Amino acid sequence: MEIIPAIDLIDGRCVRLTKGDFATSKTYHEDPVAVARLYDQAGIRRLHLVDLDGARARKIVNHGILQKIAEQTNLQIDFGGGVQSDRDIELAFSCGASHITGGSIAVKNRRLFLTWLKRYGSEKIILGADTYSGKIAIHGWQETESMDIISFLRAYQTKGIRQTICTDVSKDGALAGPACELYQEIIRQLPGLRVIASGGVSSIADLKQLAEIGVHGVIIGKAIYEGNISLQALADFMQMSSH
Repeated sequence: MEIIPAIDLIDGRCVRLTKGDFATSKTYHEDPVAVARLYDQAGIRRLHLVDLDGARARKIVNHGILQKIAEQTNLQIDFGGGVQSDRDIELAFSCGASHITGGSIAVKNRRLFLTWLKRYGSEKIILGADTYSGKIAIHGWQETESMDIISFLRAYQTKGIRQTICTDVSKDGALAGPACELYQEIIRQLPGLRVIASGGVSSIADLKQLAEIGVHGVIIGKAIYEGNISLQALADFMQMSSH
């Protein structure tokens, strides 16, 4: 199971929101590149970088930070937030993104998202599936669609999507445990889909539970910033899991 720390960006700083509410924004670090270097030094291999300014502007804003992290670390970067056009996705890849996560675009412009999937392939394009009360949430979780999460994922799996980052918005930033039942149900109904769990992780015990469920990866944000999970504990967990 891949361990994937998250860096969420507002005004060039590392922030966390609670349940997607921009009014709850809390700044943890002024220098996201320095934070990314710490993850790299700890043996982390993958980073989830979210441009929250971009999500609101509906175009990439923080591409300069993406480029600096790509240049100054060995991290594979999953980039999302504001990728809404061919120009955006080309900019993200040219600035060093290893993968692009498309969420709102996959709901609002299915045709364009599928052209990206065809052009770049299923290893480069990740489906962002944010859910609230079982329904799809978009645009930084400011809007909710009527489609249920399983149907949404199944439709894209039939088109070639192999990887999804699935966030239960009600869990995100709450440090109250991940949506294990949701991930179990997705894995049961959609075998072959690599599920990356996101939201609510607060302890190493949560990571162990997610590993037992069979998720492909897990994104951790606030739990690291708040000191609930240390980088040393993550390194120990990764070493134990590799045996």
